[in-house]
Amino acid sequence: MLLTSKHLESQEDQHLASYACRSKNSKGRSYPEEEAEFSTAFQKDRDRILHSKAFELLASKSLIFHSFTCENSRTLLAHSIEVAQIARSAARALGANQDLVEAICLAQNLGYCPFGQLGEATLSRIMRDFGGYEHIKQSLRILTTLEHQHPDFPGLNLTWEVREGIAKYQTEIIGTSPEEYNPKLRGHLESQISISAKELVNLVFDLSDGLHYGLININQIDGITLWEILIEGFRTESLIYDEIVFNQIINRLINLEMVDLINSTYNRLRESNVQSVEELQSLPYSVVSFSEDMHRRNRQLKDFMYIYYFRHPNMVGMDVSINKIIEDIFKSYLREPGILPMNVQSQIEVIGLERAICDYIASMTDQFVIAEHRRLLYPGVVP
Repeated sequence: MLLTSKHLESQEDQHLASYACRSKNSKGRSYPEEEAEFSTAFQKDRDRILHSKAFELLASKSLIFHSFTCENSRTLLAHSIEVAQIARSAARALGANQDLVEAICLAQNLGYCPFGQLGEATLSRIMRDFGGYEHIKQSLRILTTLEHQHPDFPGLNLTWEVREGIAKYQTEIIGTSPEEYNPKLRGHLESQISISAKELVNLVFDLSDGLHYGLININQIDGITLWEILIEGFRTESLIYDEIVFNQIINRLINLEMVDLINSTYNRLRESNVQSVEELQSLPYSVVSFSEDMHRRNRQLKDFMYIYYFRHPNMVGMDVSINKIIEDIFKSYLREPGILPMNVQSQIEVIGLERAICDYIASMTDQFVIAEHRRLLYPGVVP
């Protein structure tokens, strides 16, 4: 059997919920082009993201810990794949478009600068008076402007639904919804799934990394409701010495969060009685969310993680170091733009010096930004 794009679109009609996005109903691309013969529009988008230069660079950017501080630190590439896998599982259970969900998840991290979350805080502070910096907005800039893979248009020319799904990313910390994507409407089902999947992965692996690197211990976390549920049935001493048991606990947490997210979302979908994408986006609340009980448990764990993990002296010290590296480089480029690569200099008149520098630094890997800091601030020093 040969499955063309038309066959694949027909399969979407058969298997997707009425309120899920369908490839054939896409609002299209910014620049008209012929679609693929054996892929849907959303599958084509996913493939373009996977083959982009920005996605390739995620393998050399860390989420929090950079490789000079911690061996085997979690990269943004691994994080993106983990989020996409969780989101696809949720989308499959809820009748959402898995290809659209995957494309959104794989693209969300493209705009991260070196050192991930810690680097973003620094670059955001530096750019406060020059239009700001958020990795989600930067991801959109990459997808629509900065990537160059086609002679006829800038960016990747992705479908409206993928771009909208990224633009409507919202969490407790940051939010962005440019006017062109109608901020009065919530994200479609696939966008909401990608947001919750990222929240889930962040919570699970912040806990996993905190325990793995010894920044938090089981004595500190004792009494946290979610933790007590997770360790039920395990001997206390095995939690310290048995890595297999530790992995079982993390897997149990993933399953617990996933089951709750899917069931509570399904219940909201039934109660809302929405029948279309438009009806779902017009709701005054997000349908994809954890139950109230799980939300409270997650909130308690997040508050704990903020105090004992993100404010741990090692994390604060690393934050100071990263802040200095990025700030030093930014100031060096600002003082002497002539040291910037010619392709970056060519953008100064178009978007301004600060934004050109921001784009350049955001594109760097962890190792490159450290090497660049050494080259600019300590010339002649042998690494």
